[in-house]
Amino acid sequence: MPKFQKNAKEQLGNEQLRKNLRHATGTIRAKRVMRVSEVPEWEDLRLAGEAIKNRTLRHLDRYLVQLEESLTRAGATVHWARDAAEANAIVVGLVKAKGVDEVVKVKSMATQEIELNEALEEAGVAAWETDLAELIVQLGHDRPSHILVPAIHRNRAEVREIFLREMKQYGTPAPEDITDDPAELAGAARRHLREKFLRAKVAISGANFAIAETGTLVVVESEGNGRMCLTLPETLISVVGIEKVLPTVADLEVFMRLLPRSSTGERMNPYTSMWTGVTPGDGPQEVHVVLIDNGRTNALADPQGRPALRCIRCSACLNICPVYERVGGHAYGSVYPGPIGAVLNPQLRGIEHPIDQSLPYASSLCGACFEVCPVRIPIPDMLVHLRKEVADHKHGVHVEPIAIGLAGWALSDRKHFEFVEGMASLAARVLPNTHHLGPLPWPAAAWTRARDLPMPPQESFRQWWRRNRGEEQK
Repeated sequence: MPKFQKNAKEQLGNEQLRKNLRHATGTIRAKRVMRVSEVPEWEDLRLAGEAIKNRTLRHLDRYLVQLEESLTRAGATVHWARDAAEANAIVVGLVKAKGVDEVVKVKSMATQEIELNEALEEAGVAAWETDLAELIVQLGHDRPSHILVPAIHRNRAEVREIFLREMKQYGTPAPEDITDDPAELAGAARRHLREKFLRAKVAISGANFAIAETGTLVVVESEGNGRMCLTLPETLISVVGIEKVLPTVADLEVFMRLLPRSSTGERMNPYTSMWTGVTPGDGPQEVHVVLIDNGRTNALADPQGRPALRCIRCSACLNICPVYERVGGHAYGSVYPGPIGAVLNPQLRGIEHPIDQSLPYASSLCGACFEVCPVRIPIPDMLVHLRKEVADHKHGVHVEPIAIGLAGWALSDRKHFEFVEGMASLAARVLPNTHHLGPLPWPAAAWTRARDLPMPPQESFRQWWRRNRGEEQK
């Protein structure tokens, strides 16, 4: 994909997208503020969440070994995957070994990250998304644009059209007289998915948390589709990032208070599913857990980048971000959009590609993302760190050092500064009368294409002072 600046410019032209985002993020923000205000010890919870995650990351090797031992003891089979290709090969192999041509899926960022659906499709296996928002995205042949609400860029009328057009091609159709009422849309999705739940032999999930102490995996959700996937099929395959580990069940308590309020603005999520390996006669009788790295150890090795692995995928930083609210998630070119995506993607994928080089600049550095983050990830500091990494990585002529050098020359001497002021005033008198300058020619082109540069005044303060006071400035 092209870099963020080009994607963002295209998305800014979509007025319906901006309207949808403004309404959705504003609603979620208001609910979050209300629920957080009910917890007087909220900041203590944030500090506790940060401390637990930091301790886990410091000893991640030890906790991963403990998790594997606990899972194996509970009857699950553990697989290790270094990257997306290896993880996909493992999952596809497990699915093909069961002799099925379809699977049902719980909403999972990890499986989207490794593009598992595409790998399964290439192998002749249909992967049915069962989360309502993910179903909308899948039926719309679209891509997710939000961590928590993947179809946040769609409104109810658009969803109705998608359901009417697409559902009949893949299963139970939507009623012809369906309206855009949310209850009717949810009912159509329920009927469409029910047959898939009942016939599925294999399910694929992610996990919000993995408890090293017991080998327990945890999924939190709002609709109940996840529980259908986790209990009905004969085989369950869970794809889990290695950073999702928590040491003990007691640690989970902190995050079960932080996550719902930060994500959906609820006191607690409607469904919390926890499973520990295989239970004879109850639920899936074959459980596989695929632990994936896919760049996470690269982030772990960077002391300044490591805090990104504390992320619990609540999306609070997206909902507060003024940049995300205006351009949406597709501009970021990844399943992880918004402020967390701007720091996480370059660490997982590297900064060789133009879009990953551009993401650290997809921010105003206002700091709101840190203020709402339930685990206190210092995203603004990390963005500055990554900007330096990108600048050091660039080859050829660097405009930034030249610009800084010229600014240093201008600010080093009063006469130099007055000369620059005089040139700016001259330019203001020559240029057309307007509030701001348009894109300037190279080398300032890249900077001014994305910013409104104010028109310099026709008279500087120093010139005004001399004209009105007749005194020489010192």
